[in-house]
Amino acid sequence: MSLMKGWAVQEAGKPLVLSDFELGPLGAEEVEVAVDYCGVCHSDLSMINNEWGMSRFPFVPGHEVIGRVTGLGPQAKGLKLGQRVGIGWTAETCMHCRQCLSGHQNLCAQSVPTIGGHQGGFADKVRAHWAWTIPLPEGIHLASAGPLLCGGITVLKPFLAYDISPSARVGVVGIGGLGHMAIKFAKAWGCEVTAFTSTAAKADEARSFGAHHVVSSRDANAIGAIVGSLDLLLVTVNVPMDWNAFIATLAPRGRMHVVGAVLEPIPVPAFSLIMAQREVSGSPTGSPIDIATLLDFTTRHDIRPQVEMFPMNQVNEALKHLEEGKARYRIVLEAKAG
Repeated sequence: MSLMKGWAVQEAGKPLVLSDFELGPLGAEEVEVAVDYCGVCHSDLSMINNEWGMSRFPFVPGHEVIGRVTGLGPQAKGLKLGQRVGIGWTAETCMHCRQCLSGHQNLCAQSVPTIGGHQGGFADKVRAHWAWTIPLPEGIHLASAGPLLCGGITVLKPFLAYDISPSARVGVVGIGGLGHMAIKFAKAWGCEVTAFTSTAAKADEARSFGAHHVVSSRDANAIGAIVGSLDLLLVTVNVPMDWNAFIATLAPRGRMHVVGAVLEPIPVPAFSLIMAQREVSGSPTGSPIDIATLLDFTTRHDIRPQVEMFPMNQVNEALKHLEEGKARYRIVLEAKAG
């Protein structure tokens, strides 16, 4: 048996309370990880507030875990005690369905999220299947690596899935927790990057992340000036936009890819797609190999999310900071600090 101490939400929208959970025996293919750092993602807030209707209470949020292997089930593969690892949105998949066997494990219909029933990383320890416990490359910056495991792979996935060329012109809508990483990734990928923001004060910051151009997402004339130019438009916001105007920025065969959880339907006029062979798509996070590729890429280029650090015992303050829109741009909890 293994006792877990974690900051749990008992019912939707309530503050987190330090609680004990009995995790039971370690599964044959499970790995137990001592948490050193855990990122705070907007998806944690959505699950805490049950915005998506899939939360199961009580549960410990946190799905951007950086830690050390402290336990291995007898059938766990490829890991060793003491190894530095990361765990993201997914804790387990079936490993035998068509999606799992074809390398798209993140699309498994039986996937178990790290949070919402399963206990997450705002805790002293967390568990996951060995395939979803990702070894960290040498040289990675541990304190800022957590957000790469969810937000980071979310914005890199379309580059991997659609073979985005280094010569591509890429637009990023929203300069927040996802968007600032997307700009950094696209610049390191070799792309020409245009950042769209509704906040004029973020323009210089967007350029510091690697944007070559900055366009106001509220300026119809500025958006109209780049019609037909973008090969990939990555939407990281979760609010309604002038979708017709943004689709019009796509070049022939261009793609608008949505990774922000926009809750309202996105209207798409058929002819805006048909005549220029444009596409609209979306994706969740990524497979274990996608995440490993991301970690290698970001370590090689020393790409780090911009983070604010909080001690673990200030998790409620950290969540409030995020909910009020004050995070610049990701928050990471440090376990040993509280």
